[in-house]
Amino acid sequence: MHSSIASYQWLLYIFTVISSLQVSAARFNIPRLSPTRGSILQNPEILSATISKDFQTFYYNQTLDHFNYRPESYSTFQQRYVINFKYWGGGAGADANAPIFVYLGAEEPLDGDISVIGFLTDNAARFNALLVYIEHRYYGKSIPFGSRKEALKNASTLGYFNSAQAITDYAEILLYIKEKYNARHSPVIVIGGSYGGMLAAWFRLKYPHAALGALASSAPILYFDDITPENGYYSIVTRDFREASETCYETIMKSWAEIEKFASEPDGLSILSKKFRTCKPLKDSYELEDYLELVYADAAQYNQPPKYPVNMLCGGIDGAALGTDNDILSKIFAGVVASKGNKTCYVNPPINESETTVGYRWQTCSEMVMPIGIDNTTMFPPDPFELSNYIDDCKKLYGVSPRPHWVTTYYGGYDIKLILQRFASNIIFSNGLRDPYSSGGVLEDISESVVAIHTVNGSHCLDILGANQDSDPDWLVMQRKAEVEIIEGWISKYYDDLKAIQ
Repeated sequence: MHSSIASYQWLLYIFTVISSLQVSAARFNIPRLSPTRGSILQNPEILSATISKDFQTFYYNQTLDHFNYRPESYSTFQQRYVINFKYWGGGAGADANAPIFVYLGAEEPLDGDISVIGFLTDNAARFNALLVYIEHRYYGKSIPFGSRKEALKNASTLGYFNSAQAITDYAEILLYIKEKYNARHSPVIVIGGSYGGMLAAWFRLKYPHAALGALASSAPILYFDDITPENGYYSIVTRDFREASETCYETIMKSWAEIEKFASEPDGLSILSKKFRTCKPLKDSYELEDYLELVYADAAQYNQPPKYPVNMLCGGIDGAALGTDNDILSKIFAGVVASKGNKTCYVNPPINESETTVGYRWQTCSEMVMPIGIDNTTMFPPDPFELSNYIDDCKKLYGVSPRPHWVTTYYGGYDIKLILQRFASNIIFSNGLRDPYSSGGVLEDISESVVAIHTVNGSHCLDILGANQDSDPDWLVMQRKAEVEIIEGWISKYYDDLKAIQ
């Protein structure tokens, strides 16, 4: 009976959060940071079962609060990490001072990352590396306070859910692993993508004694405060579509006025609901517009080979012009079907009550305030980022205000070249310029060892996904090759320095 009540309370909490989000969906439509498209895991247990037996799961007794000395700060929780020993030191392990590659988990359970982030396994044999994957606190099986319901109950329990605590978790676990396996002199390379890429870069800056270097893939560390223009993201989405097809771009541009025209007519929302085969009748035009906005953003962000989602979507839009239903909105719907596949319904589907949705909402309502807005120079209706409204909505949700300037205060960001060239080293910032988040990325070398590698046709985190010899274009192969050679240089110099002091 108690379990049933707890389950009901948990569902009620989720419903309350999501209902609150729907009140002001336009202001909260910040595209998700994730290395892979549609990576919210519906059933992590099934995915875990498919992972190779070379991966062994462990749990570390992690400190709840690393930065205070109150009695409750010393509480602990079980944090999951996974190790693959197969390649370490060619069998010699720590005796060879072989390197350790560490994937820093981000805003989702660790299970999916192990199966799709191929950079570590693809290069493990070359480096004789130990592979370590660490789950981010409050996700997957790394939940404080004994249960997800308790951990996400209110702002008091959520207050320990932030990036500074997370990277300190990683430092504790890495130092513990190095001690446990007598790997004191094994160089560590941390790797992350998107939000995890930001964590990798920040980890190298904050804990240089724990990591020799970092590969930060598609890490928009400059998309805070006013460092990056707020329309940077959607400007690149627009450019991606326009370069794919001028007629597709023009059709999308014209579609917003058509949607508004239909919505203003008697029974117009009902017509739009039927035309777009919505899962529930539309309550207003914004439901449809927000959905389309995110469909286009998703296609651009993950516009990767061999399918290239932008081309698929535009192929649907342009191809519809040849059929009998060739009005603007029929073309748009054909693009949705080409992108999403033939489904029973689209738009306002049953709400995904995943832990990622709820967890990352807290993160964006506390410290990860990325001011992404839309001006009148894109293919989208203007929708500027209004910080005051954003703060009000977050306060309604959690009872506390976001700290929009905290990331640049704690990690920096302004005048990044001037600052980082004076003390930082061994960071690769990798980006694909078709990725809308590259607008907030580091695209120029900062120093000889803090370098930017980008590809004109690359998409979000493509370089750290598993290599595919059949479909990877030459430019992607060369990007990964350059990253590996840079890391080899870091490790080689480290071994020379280590030899000099022994």
